[in-house]
Order: sequence, then C-alpha cells, then structure tokens
Amino acid sequence: MIRNLISRFNRSISERLVSSRRKFAAPMRVWFEPEINSPHNQEIAKNMAMPGETVDLSRTGIAFLVSSIRDKERYLVGQERKLNVEIDLPSGKVTMQVVGRRYEKVGVHLSMEKFLVGAQIVRLESESNAAFDHFLRNGAGRRKSTPGSLELGID
Repeated sequence: MIRNLISRFNRSISERLVSSRRKFAAPMRVWFEPEINSPHNQEIAKNMAMPGETVDLSRTGIAFLVSSIRDKERYLVGQERKLNVEIDLPSGKVTMQVVGRRYEKVGVHLSMEKFLVGAQIVRLESESNAAFDHFLRNGAGRRKSTPGSLELGID
C-alpha cells in the first residue's frame, strides 16, 4: 500500500517536471549553424538545409524525422553542434536553434530508412515565440468560422 502511494507520488512529480509534448507532423527544415557567422555563410548554410518532419514539440525540445543523420562529415547529433530549424506550423513559421541530443534509426526497409532525432531548444527567435506558444497551447485547432448570411437576392 505504501509503495503504491510512493509510486503514484513519484509519477505525478515527474510528469510536472517534464514539459508536455504535443504530437504533430509538420514540414520542417534543418541546417547547421555556420562556424563563421556572416550573412553570406548563413545564406549558404540555409540553402543546404535538410527537409524533415516533426514528430512532437514541447517548450524545451522537439523530435523530428530526417532521411540522413549527417551531411558529409558533420552529424546532426553530437559535439554540442547547434542546428537551425524552421517549422511550418498552422500558427505561423517558427525559427529556432537546437542542439541534437539523441537519435535512432527507424524504418523497416533500407529504402524507407529515416532517423528520429531528439533535440533540445537552445534559442527561439522572438518573432517565432508567439506563434510557437500559440501552437503549444491551442494545437492545430481550426479557427471557428462565422456563419455566413443567406441572401436570396429578391428585388
């Protein structure tokens, strides 16, 4: 009986310490932060972005699927490498900087091979913050449409 109570208490504490996740598949792009930060290098890095899809989002991190875990010799996960992510959410485009923490290979066949990457959010662009918060609070809920008026056109 006491173990059961302690177990429930620990579970409720751990649920409150971890940010709640919102499962959502949205198109996204990820690219490496350039070593030398200049507008030219930023543009080159953004043009080499990898397409992907989000799996879930939370206030502190994201999970996403990509077709490759590396670009040439640079891996998405490891060495505290910063990645830039752009997500197309229903509430607007969100740009953030993340650090890949873990990955695993998913897919049943070599032609369908994908990598699930878990990343911690390091920085969220200020203009993206409102759109991201709105999405986390409200999800992809449809906006209520106002009922249209019916005009008969009788003169």
